[in-house]
Amino acid sequence: MTATAPGQTRVPGEPAKLVDMAWDPITRIVGSLGIYTKIDFDNREVAECHSTSSIFRGYSVFMKGKDPRDAHFITSRICGICGDNHATCSCYAQNMAYGVQPPHLGEWLINLGEAAEYMFDHNIFQENLVAVDYCEKMVGETNPSVLARAEKTAAPRADMHGHRTVADIMRALNPFTGEFYREALQVSRLTREMFCLMEGRHVHPSTLYPGGVGTVATVQLMTDYMTRLMRYIEFMKKVVPMHDDLFDFFYEALPGYERVGLRRTLLGCWGSFQNPEVCNFAYRDMERWGDAMFVTPGVVVDGKLVTHSLVDINLGIRILLGHSFYEDWTDQEMFVTNDPLGNPVDRRHPWNQHTNPQPQKRDMDDKYSWVMSPRWFDGTDHLALDTGGGALARMWSTALAGMVDIGYVKSTGTSVQINLPKTALKGPVELEWKIPVHGSNTLERNRARSYFQAYAAAAALYFCEKALVEIRAGRTKTWERFEVPDEAISCGFTEAVRGVLSHHMVIRNGKIANYHPYPPTPWNASPRDSYGTPGPYEDAVQGLPIFEENDREHFKGIDIMRTVRSFDPCLPCGVHMYLGKGAQLDLLHSPTQSVTGE
Repeated sequence: MTATAPGQTRVPGEPAKLVDMAWDPITRIVGSLGIYTKIDFDNREVAECHSTSSIFRGYSVFMKGKDPRDAHFITSRICGICGDNHATCSCYAQNMAYGVQPPHLGEWLINLGEAAEYMFDHNIFQENLVAVDYCEKMVGETNPSVLARAEKTAAPRADMHGHRTVADIMRALNPFTGEFYREALQVSRLTREMFCLMEGRHVHPSTLYPGGVGTVATVQLMTDYMTRLMRYIEFMKKVVPMHDDLFDFFYEALPGYERVGLRRTLLGCWGSFQNPEVCNFAYRDMERWGDAMFVTPGVVVDGKLVTHSLVDINLGIRILLGHSFYEDWTDQEMFVTNDPLGNPVDRRHPWNQHTNPQPQKRDMDDKYSWVMSPRWFDGTDHLALDTGGGALARMWSTALAGMVDIGYVKSTGTSVQINLPKTALKGPVELEWKIPVHGSNTLERNRARSYFQAYAAAAALYFCEKALVEIRAGRTKTWERFEVPDEAISCGFTEAVRGVLSHHMVIRNGKIANYHPYPPTPWNASPRDSYGTPGPYEDAVQGLPIFEENDREHFKGIDIMRTVRSFDPCLPCGVHMYLGKGAQLDLLHSPTQSVTGE
C-alpha cells in the first residue's frame, strides 16, 4: 500500500463498513481521556468521534467555604504539569478581589516564571512526546514510503540545525536514542531551574502569592536566570528551522495532509504576561490592561480577530452541559447579575455556575463525559473555541492585534517577528511566524508551538532587562500588603501552556462562596454540547482523512493520534488501543442506523 489521499466515494446504496476503534486511556497522566471513533477503512477516513473523560475532580465543589488566600495553593494541585499557571491565574483573580497591585519588580519576576514554564513544558512536550509521532521508527511503521522519500530529501535549513536529510531529522527524534530527543531532555532541566529561581518550586510555586512574590530579587538571581536563558535561546535557533523542515516535508510527501486535524478557525486566547506599568487588576480597567499584555488576548473566528477585549471575552463565556454527567442549575441561585461595569451576566457564566455531578453509565448517544462544554457566545452562536494547543491561538491573536512591540518580539498585523540575539556559538537570528495558509490543522498547531518557545524566550529577555532596571534603582520590593474584603467578585485571565485559563471567584462573608477554574482541557476536550456541536477534539478527528499505510489488521491510528496530540492534551505520553482489530459496524447511509457486531 502506498501513501494516498482518501479512497473513492462509496457507491450509493452500498452499506458503509465502519469499524469501532478506541484509544482509552490516551495518556498515562491520570488516564482519563478516551477517544472513541468509527472508521471507514474503505474510504480512508474517520466517520465519527467522541471525546470522553472518566474522572470527576470537583474543585469547584470543595473550594466553597475556603479562605480566599488559600485559593492559589489549592488550585495549583489541579494539575501536576501546569500547576503554576493555575496558581498565577488564581493570584490574578485574588489581586482583583483584594484591590491590590503588586510592585513592578514582583510582576516582572512572575512573568519570568511563566516564561520559563512555557519554555519548559512546550519543549518537553514537543520534543519528547509530539516528536515521537514523526520520528524514524514511527514513520517507518506507519508510512514506510514516506520514510524512504525522507532519506532522499535534503533538509532545506540544514545549515541552521545540522541535519543533512529529513530522515536524519526523524532519526534525531527517536525516543531515548535520538540525538535531539536527548538534548531536549537536558534543556528541559535548565528551564525548570529557571522557573525555580523565580518562584521557588516547580510545579507548585512556593513563593507566589496575591500581591506579588516572596522571591528575593538580586543581580545574582537575574544572572543565574540569564545564563540558562541564553543556552535555551541557542537551542531554539535550531529547533524552529528543524521543525519547519519536518512539517513542510509532510505537506510535500503527502498531498492533502493539510486536511489532517483541520477544523474551522475558532481560536481563543486569554492573554499572558502582564505589563505592570499598565495593569492594576481592576475590573473597570480590564480592557486597557488586557490590551497591554505581552501576549494579546483575543477571539479569532474564520481568521478574523472579532475582539481583543477581556471584558467582552469574560462576558461571552458560557458553560453548557449537553452530553456531560451533570444536572443543570437553572433553578439555583445566581451569584452575579451584573459585572462591576454594570453589564448583565448570564446564568450560564462561570460566576453563576453550580456543579451538580450525576454519575451514570456512559452512553455515546446521551451522556458520555465528565467534561462540561465551555463555549463563547458571540451574540448569535455558541462557538466551540479551541486553543490550537495554546501556541497557535496565542500567535494568531497576537499577530492580528498588532499591539506588541518590545524589540525582541513584534506583532505586525499578519505575523509575529522574533529576534534572538547573538549567543555563545551562534549569531543573531530573526524568525517570523506567519498566519498559516493551511488554517488550523495538526501540523500548524505543532509548528506554532516551536515558534512560541522562541517567543517566550525573547520576551523573557525583555522581562530580565526591566527587572534589572528596578533592582539597580533600589526598587527591590516584590510584594504588596492587602486586606480580604467581606464581599467581592473577581476573575483572573492568563494562558496555561496548552491554552486559555480563567478563574472566577465570588467572596461572601470573607469566604469563597463560588469558585470555577476553566483550563484549556474542558474547552478542547468537551463533548457535544446542548446544541449538538462537537467539541474541538471530536471536530478535528471527525472526517479526518487517513494517510497511514497500514491496513485494518495493523492499524495504529497515527493520524488520529497526531491530531489529538497537536492540542497538547495534558500530557499524551502513552497510547493504549484496547479493541484490537476493532468491531465492525454494518451501516447504511448513516452511522445512526442498525449496528451489528462482529
